[in-house]
Amino acid sequence: MFNKRWFRVLVLLAFVPLGWFSVGQVARPIAAEAKSQYEDIRLFTDVLSIVRKSYVEEVDMKDLIYGAINGMLASLDPHSSFMPPDVYREMKIDTRGEFGGLGIEITIKDGILTIVSPIEDTPAYRAGLQAGDQIFKIEDRFTKDLSIMDAVKLMRGPKGSKINITIMRESFEKPREFLLTREIIKIHSVKSRTLEDGYGYVRLAQFQERSSDELQAALKKLRKENGGSLKGLVLDLRNNPGGLLDQAVKVSDSFLADGLIVYTDGREQGSRMEFNAHPKGTEDDYPMVVLINGGSASASEIVSGALQDHERAIIMGTQSFGKGSVQTIIPLSDDSGLRLTTARYYTPRGTSIQATGITPDILVSQVEVNKSEEGAHFREKDLKNHIETPDVKSEEAVEADPHKFDLESTDRRDYQLMRALDLLKGLHIFKDLKTPAA
Repeated sequence: MFNKRWFRVLVLLAFVPLGWFSVGQVARPIAAEAKSQYEDIRLFTDVLSIVRKSYVEEVDMKDLIYGAINGMLASLDPHSSFMPPDVYREMKIDTRGEFGGLGIEITIKDGILTIVSPIEDTPAYRAGLQAGDQIFKIEDRFTKDLSIMDAVKLMRGPKGSKINITIMRESFEKPREFLLTREIIKIHSVKSRTLEDGYGYVRLAQFQERSSDELQAALKKLRKENGGSLKGLVLDLRNNPGGLLDQAVKVSDSFLADGLIVYTDGREQGSRMEFNAHPKGTEDDYPMVVLINGGSASASEIVSGALQDHERAIIMGTQSFGKGSVQTIIPLSDDSGLRLTTARYYTPRGTSIQATGITPDILVSQVEVNKSEEGAHFREKDLKNHIETPDVKSEEAVEADPHKFDLESTDRRDYQLMRALDLLKGLHIFKDLKTPAA
């Protein structure tokens, strides 16, 4: 098979004598480097031969090769990994939105297996696992030095089977066990509803193959519910662990008419890419608030970074996770796969969020909101002999329409969401005040 990389090397070497470098000047370093690389490879083959010949038990050659590849990738970064055929098949299923397991996105942070985000409506989410939780044990196996792929394999299993996960959290005095029951995880990446008349809410749980299409359908439904247009929109990316880069670009493009969305930069020429917005299909320029938190990672940060840099939306919440690298999935000859970090991505203004995250425009931490008890406030009408207001209606008076949409009780307890809605309503009022009467 034609190898472009070697072709480039051959072209370079063929043209060196024609330049101002002499052959002697370049031959020695190249020869020395080639010799060094050969000696390194020979060291590996020597160890492989010794293990096969002298290890106390006979070991399958493929197991040794897989182990060596795993070790090599583990020396890189937490997001590069080798996927044996069964894990590679599971990964391809994940991006389609259905898989078996617990429903958590994990990474390795400071050498500890850590939850990036629990996925909504899954066993992990319902059990109360949180972003930032450290997984100390899976069943009886400690997770120290356990790769992400090995951890995934341990946590996957048949529907209905139970598994013990030992978790450490800042608020825990000691690690705590959680007994979870595995399910077939079916992720609906987009959920939407009208919060109040004219104000829409879209929750994007993960970036999958059809997330952009689902978003378009959700926005169309919201417009229809609200007389054809929106006064404002809350885009909720909290606890969204990321997903497919192309979907992050398409979601951003839905709200941007032009300009750079994101660009990537790496060592290979093919890893240097730019993604731009297009005017076709762009949403109206209504006010937007994007909610993020520590569980918002990767593709979520691409979207929030693009909308923030273009001043298309106000970012609210807490600092995001800070995963600013791009992983390329490379299929291998035996149906296994390689997940390799090949580039960093940058927001339109050239900011890398790797290990830092997206900083919200308005910092709002999540707090518990309790509904005030009736009668807790003393009002004028409670005073003895208070003056009644005559029941007189002017001809211009218009009776207030009953609320077409009622906030759900879970919405009212969501402090960050309520602040986002308040901000959108305030922006709408301010816009009306600035608009002169005809």
